[in-house]
Amino acid sequence: MADSTLRIWCSVGVLCIASFAMVTSEFAPIGLLSQISADLGQEPSAIALTVTLYAWIGAGSGLMSGWLIQRVPRKPLLVSLMPILAASNGLAALSSEYSTLLWARAFGALGHGVFWAIVAATAAHIAPVQRMGLATSIVLGGITIASVMGVPLVNLIGQYDGWRTAFACLALMCIACSVLIAVVLPRITIGLSSKGEGFSAVFRRSDLLITYVITGLTAAAHFGAYTFVEPFISQIPVVTPYMIAGLLFAFGASGFLGNLLSAAFVDRFLKPFILIALIAMGFALMTLGIYGPLLGIVPISGLLVIWGIAISALFTGLQTWVLRISGSLMVPATALHTAVLNSAIGLGVIVGGGAVEVVGLKGAMFAAAVMVVPAIILMIASAICARTKPVFL
Repeated sequence: MADSTLRIWCSVGVLCIASFAMVTSEFAPIGLLSQISADLGQEPSAIALTVTLYAWIGAGSGLMSGWLIQRVPRKPLLVSLMPILAASNGLAALSSEYSTLLWARAFGALGHGVFWAIVAATAAHIAPVQRMGLATSIVLGGITIASVMGVPLVNLIGQYDGWRTAFACLALMCIACSVLIAVVLPRITIGLSSKGEGFSAVFRRSDLLITYVITGLTAAAHFGAYTFVEPFISQIPVVTPYMIAGLLFAFGASGFLGNLLSAAFVDRFLKPFILIALIAMGFALMTLGIYGPLLGIVPISGLLVIWGIAISALFTGLQTWVLRISGSLMVPATALHTAVLNSAIGLGVIVGGGAVEVVGLKGAMFAAAVMVVPAIILMIASAICARTKPVFL
């Protein structure tokens, strides 16, 4: 029993590491935006489109997960997805033209969507039922760790030895993750949804649809702002390149606190936790959008910390919400959740880029704050309209 328990939590830890590699690979261009832009002779908004492309293809590939799971066992599927991402990062490192970089990113996104459609459900399945929230928090902690170490480290590696070296390092990490999953993860058997319990059944579930709308607004807001956070920080008076990396670390490190709070509260106070996180994120983004880089390094650091805590809590809370209420629809429900998330990321980047073109970098922050408002309203309205107190139970 002890060995079995140890293997379960080691497997959850390995999935967390793989999540870290996935997220860092997805958002590597954010930490390297200025460097790639200068090297390939493209505007930052054009380089940001590599994140949009990746997200939208990832959304489509996530919808394929149900079909793949019916034909490929869960463990071999997870093992095979990491080399796909490794090849994508390797090709990106060798890209001498913008078009080649786009193709490299598109290839990696094919595996990305499938990975996110199944990884949280896999962790929830292998963990004890009463610790589903904790297991999900750990796996999705890879997102937090990627914010803490991934994007800032990519930025530092790029400053030290160029953005191509950063992508090469990511390729090696993805190969290592594939080996770890093959060695540690147990054989997994998850029952498939019965006939008639696929995507159409999910669309008939109003409770799931509410989570998708809130997820979409949250993701669009976050990535509409976060994609441009590096050039935004660079406009702070007297800031240096290494201070930029430090502020990115501060943003990510605050996500650790958000993840710890998730582990402590998400199993007992899921919906109020999500509501508070939405309000905190909206406040931070609105303040950044109104005052911009001239606010100063100390206030901006504090707002980045609030934002980092909130978004980490939201990633975990929203995913746990879907897993908790989906029941026998877990596979299609998580696949659609992934598709919504990735589609919203791409939309958010476009909205943020448009705001940058019109208003400047602080416009991306303000536009993001505006997108959070309907999510807050919807969360409150669901409490008022539901038969049983959905927010405060």
